[in-house]
Amino acid sequence: MNENNNKTYSITELSKEFAITPRSIRHYEQESLIAPKRVGSQRVYTKGDRVRLQLILRGKRIGFSLAEIREIITMYDSPSGEQKQTMLLLSKIEQRREALVQQQKDIQTTLLELTELELRLK
Repeated sequence: MNENNNKTYSITELSKEFAITPRSIRHYEQESLIAPKRVGSQRVYTKGDRVRLQLILRGKRIGFSLAEIREIITMYDSPSGEQKQTMLLLSKIEQRREALVQQQKDIQTTLLELTELELRLK
């Protein structure tokens, strides 16, 4: 068994752990968001790949695009990345929040219009 720092994962292990398909993981690889090593034809994911996958999925849940996720991850990899990444992430969070608040307002307006129409038709 590998030491904890050298632990590796198969695509099957990661897909089960994160409840996603192996196809999704391969897609993130094609998008250059993760880069597993190859042993023959088998993909071997490191602890770092696992963390990246976790960040990708968290970003997707929040509503970030893959381009935004790539931008954040790429910035993290740069030497002075941590502070810049934090600032970028805060900016992206603010933008996402504003978009969601606007969507919420639009939904409220639509629901009100539907209720008014329904009342007129009764």
